[in-house]
Amino acid sequence: MGGQVELRCRCGSVRAAISGVSPRTVNRVVCYCDDCQAFAHQLGRADLLNANGGSDIVQVAPSTLAFVQGQDRIAGVRLSPKGLYRWYASCCNTPVGNTVSPAIPFVGIIAQAFAGGAPAVDDVAGPPIGAILGKYAVGEPPAGSTGLNISLLLRAIGKVLVWKVRGKTWPHPFFQREPREPIYPITVLSREQRDALRPLCGPRPAAQATD
Repeated sequence: MGGQVELRCRCGSVRAAISGVSPRTVNRVVCYCDDCQAFAHQLGRADLLNANGGSDIVQVAPSTLAFVQGQDRIAGVRLSPKGLYRWYASCCNTPVGNTVSPAIPFVGIIAQAFAGGAPAVDDVAGPPIGAILGKYAVGEPPAGSTGLNISLLLRAIGKVLVWKVRGKTWPHPFFQREPREPIYPITVLSREQRDALRPLCGPRPAAQATD
């Protein structure tokens, strides 16, 4: 069944409840992709990245996440016109979820957005089960993060398929059911804005390259 945990932005204005959280019901991975790094830098929240530029992400079914406070502070950004929808609390620039679309039902939530942070997530969801896209990591890629991890991929696909079949897409915390459009305002970054973020990201951030 799993337990209920609280999602809370840094200043406490945005809060949500996430139900049914357990190692069996969620995926937890560390993602080193340059898009996740760019998003953190766009928000001015590089503090959320680990030493190698990784984001500790917990993937949950959309219907298990329900905002209970501060919905008027939620906004979204896409790094490109077809990129992920990356949602955040505009009051303090805390990420509160990444999504593709209702057709692919999952929400990826950074561990620090949970009340109590990563240690609290450990208690209910267990530690990360792997890492992906380590070729973009800052410095030496963590072990096991650079190749294709078939078990992680199959687990992620399996979770999404099960959530879809069991109707866990709706109610969706970020999309209207009809029409299937975002509930909250979206900003799409320009090419110039994206290009300005890339030097901050791995595998060789400009700050390191000039040392």
